[in-house]
Amino acid sequence: MRIAYLDCFSGMSGDMFLGALVDADVPVKLLEETVAGLNIGARLEISRVNRSGITATKVDVYSHGEKDLPREVYWEQRERDEVSARSPSAANREREIDGHAHDGQSHEHSHEHEDPRSGAPRQPHSQAHQHEQGHPREDSHGRGLTEIKQIISGAAINETAKRTAIAIFEALGMAEAKIHNSDIGTVHFHEVGAVDAMVDIVCAAVGAETLRVDEIICSPLNVGGGTVKCTHGTFPVPTPATVELLKGVPAYSSGIQAELVTPTGAAIVKTLARRFSAFPPMTIEKTGYGAGTRDFPGHANVVRLTLGEAQLLDGASSSQEMITVLEANLDDLNPQIFGYVIDRLLQEGALDAFCVPVQMKKNRPGMLLTVLCKPEDALRLTDLVFAETTTLGVRRRDEKRQTLARCWVNVQTRWGEVRMKLASMNGTVTNYAPEYEDCRRIASERHVPLKDVMQEAVREYLQSGIDKSPPRRQR
Repeated sequence: MRIAYLDCFSGMSGDMFLGALVDADVPVKLLEETVAGLNIGARLEISRVNRSGITATKVDVYSHGEKDLPREVYWEQRERDEVSARSPSAANREREIDGHAHDGQSHEHSHEHEDPRSGAPRQPHSQAHQHEQGHPREDSHGRGLTEIKQIISGAAINETAKRTAIAIFEALGMAEAKIHNSDIGTVHFHEVGAVDAMVDIVCAAVGAETLRVDEIICSPLNVGGGTVKCTHGTFPVPTPATVELLKGVPAYSSGIQAELVTPTGAAIVKTLARRFSAFPPMTIEKTGYGAGTRDFPGHANVVRLTLGEAQLLDGASSSQEMITVLEANLDDLNPQIFGYVIDRLLQEGALDAFCVPVQMKKNRPGMLLTVLCKPEDALRLTDLVFAETTTLGVRRRDEKRQTLARCWVNVQTRWGEVRMKLASMNGTVTNYAPEYEDCRRIASERHVPLKDVMQEAVREYLQSGIDKSPPRRQR
């Protein structure tokens, strides 16, 4: 089974994840085409940087020709603009106090403060975004979830990536709605709806799919410390939105006084990662490092992405894990809703979800809804079942699950490339099947029957001579 491991010892943000993807050989052209397809006036700038001795890839987002500022920088600049508008003399006095020279440095040079979130030297005020009357541009702030979904739905990316990107934004929306005690439909993304966050999220969805892994695993997250200024005031790190998003996720602080996990980074990890653990047994194929902007002394401000084949313990022919089973009996739910509920559960991280007809009390026909999930997701998915169905109770139990080793191989059909998933026991392939989403996409794009694409993929696999045995664990 091919896996990816995210090591977030210095937190996680959207730009750090994109940098790790590029460093792990996700094509830059693919991400650039993705950004262009959003049609929101954005572009990427890729560079190589050094973070405490580690060379990493840095990804910056430019909006309408200018680098987007982190939210802390924007709010500080807005306050300065308001002071200047009220009293130019007071603003001059403030600049004289704040910009006093050190070792003969000029006033302009001394204004390159560090951004408390990413640690980058802030741009001098003359180079920063100048928002009319101190307000953000309408095209990059204050977007509602409906508008964001429309932009993503119209982008030139595949349907799976669209669903993933929308799920990330919905996770952000639910966190904001809960914090502010409002409906998700009324939430406007003041910071996370900015152009740079839209680019980060959509490119993260496209890039993660390009990795073609069966599972993304994440380390515990180093959240940082201190305080940060947001739309509604100054809050401790991690911010309320980040805390809400990281429910059920192992997190800690190493003592660094900075916001290391942003809401966007938390939403990306929570949506993409299937589980959180220490470094898993694996045969390492490649590693990518994505850089944050700040260069902490003695601490590499990077996220590490490691790709490879999962390995079993010596002598094992399959792996064993604990999962949680959620069940609810339903006899009064509109049948039209079942499909939507199943889709929502899978989007929110359920390992599987299905319904079985049952005969209930008073001889009522009903459905048994069953959800398989990671133990850390059980509470969140239980809340979703309560919210989306008519049940008054959800049963829960933990069970052991045995799974075969899996891996991917690619086969070339006359219409395009298709992934084949192989399952093996004791080094011998026992099952193989074409990836449904690949076949579905080809059938739709090339206007050929889906069954023909799937049949040819199997035929090409059997005739290809591809090594059908996943790599074994090295002693």
